[in-house]
Amino acid sequence: MSMRKRLEQSPRGDRLTVLGQSAWSTVCVYFVFTLAGAGAGWLAGLLADWLVTLPWAPLQGPAELVVSIPAPWLPAAGSVAGLALGLVAQHEQLVIRLSDDRVVLTRKGRAQEFSRDAIAAVFRDGKQLVLLGHDGGELTRQECDLDVGRVADAFTEHGYVWADADPHKDEFRRWVPGTPGLPEGANAILEARQESLEKKSSSDDGVQELREELARLGVVVRDEKRRQYWRTFRKAGPAVE
Repeated sequence: MSMRKRLEQSPRGDRLTVLGQSAWSTVCVYFVFTLAGAGAGWLAGLLADWLVTLPWAPLQGPAELVVSIPAPWLPAAGSVAGLALGLVAQHEQLVIRLSDDRVVLTRKGRAQEFSRDAIAAVFRDGKQLVLLGHDGGELTRQECDLDVGRVADAFTEHGYVWADADPHKDEFRRWVPGTPGLPEGANAILEARQESLEKKSSSDDGVQELREELARLGVVVRDEKRRQYWRTFRKAGPAVE
C-alpha cells in the first residue's frame, strides 16, 4: 500500500517523521468504495425487479420497497454508503509520528504516546506493529498496513532498535482452557477473549481491551487463525505516558 513520509518539527523542536497513507491512496480508497457502493445499488435494483415477478420468491416486501424507489436514487444511495465505508476504512488506518524522544500511534481516533526510554525494540509481527518494553512486555500491538521497509527505516533513523522478528517468539505456547503456569485470573480472561475471537461480529476493541487486561497480569498474547498463544513476563512500572 502506498504511504507518505513527512518530515516536520515537533513542538519540542526536534525532528518529527509522520508515516501514513499517501494522499493518492486515500483518494483511491474513496473512489473504490464509492464506485462499489453505486454498483451495489444498481444491482439491488435489478434483483428487486426480478424478485417481484416471482410470487414464490422470498423477501417480496423488501423487494417491492426497493422497486418503489426511483431508479437513479439507488446508485446514488449506494455511492453515499460506499463513501461512508471508505471514511471508516481511513479512520482505522494507523498513523505513526516519530521523534528522537517519543512515538505517537494514532488509530480509530485514539492516540497512544510512548517515550523513547520505554521502548526496547520495535518489530512487525505479520501485519501488526509491536513496541516492546524493557521488561519483555508489549507496550502496544497495532494493525499496520504501511510498507515495512519504510517503517523500519524511519524508526532506525530516529535511533530506535528495529528487530527483524519478535525476540521472544520461541517463548509462546498455545493456550487451551485451564492451562497451568498462568497468573491468577489469566485463564478466565483468555477464555472470554477466545469467545470474542470466534464471534465474527465481535469488536476488535473488545479483544484489544482483554489483551490490555492480560498485560496488567504480566501475560503477552498473540493470535494466529483465531488461536491464542501466550507467554509471561516480569512486569515493570507503567511505560505509557
